[in-house]
Amino acid sequence: MHSQTDDKGQKLPKMDELNELPGMFALFRKAAVKSNKFADGESLPMLGNSIHGLKIDLRHLLAYQRLMGFDENESLPPTYLSMLGFPLVLNIMTHADFPMKAMGQVHLRNEITVLKYFPIGSPIDLSAYIKGNSPTSKGIEWSVGMMAKVNGELVWSSESTMLHRCKTAIPRQTADPIMRIGEPQAWSIDRGMGRRYARVSGDYNPIHLTAMTAKLFGFKRAIVHGMWSKARSLAVLKDQLPGEGYRVRASFHRPLFLPSKVLFYTKHEENKTLFSLFNESGQEAHLDGIIEEDK
Repeated sequence: MHSQTDDKGQKLPKMDELNELPGMFALFRKAAVKSNKFADGESLPMLGNSIHGLKIDLRHLLAYQRLMGFDENESLPPTYLSMLGFPLVLNIMTHADFPMKAMGQVHLRNEITVLKYFPIGSPIDLSAYIKGNSPTSKGIEWSVGMMAKVNGELVWSSESTMLHRCKTAIPRQTADPIMRIGEPQAWSIDRGMGRRYARVSGDYNPIHLTAMTAKLFGFKRAIVHGMWSKARSLAVLKDQLPGEGYRVRASFHRPLFLPSKVLFYTKHEENKTLFSLFNESGQEAHLDGIIEEDK
């Protein structure tokens, strides 16, 4: 990438330039055997990789739109590039210099910024890079950024914050409760959703596939991908998404086990839309987020 900083002014690392997106099965094999070497107080290495001239496969886009509930057309859902670029992120997490184990990282938050519309036939320069890490009461939070450029212009960006569970000296803090805002809409999510999302996204993390494979990692049943929850929420709100000039923030809370019945809440306010996803009783939050238009 030519720019030395991202859209938030952070200096970018030297990017490893790839000729193609890494294969997900090979990455998951590396992830399964990667051990943890992270030491308390350590800073993550500023790793990054990029691919130039990436073309969107229309059939793949339509399959994603169909699964999530977006309109099947040439309009790019805001979450699509996060999914498409996930191999770049996993490539960083399985890098020999990345000190944390790749499996078991907890996805806490995701922020996507859609800066400018572009035709989906345009070649895309897509990059992923480590942004930094900091200690919290539950472990080490670290973030990974993604950027997409078309003809040298930044058109889309994303930042995901992950949790590496470990002991720290920071005392536990009480989290603010997530409020239910608006009228609920009931959803039923079947037990096969994790596998169907994996077939489209390539994210075959065992915790999303079956109860048997999820139990190997401490879950009682399979859980749906966090980015499925965010994308599905935005598909329901697709008529309220601007064409460009907006950002979508989401925080992930309790795992959403499969199958499940959930309640989706939403409320539109001036220049923003609030949304949240709760369990069937409305007592436990799985996700909350906000869509904000640039002023």
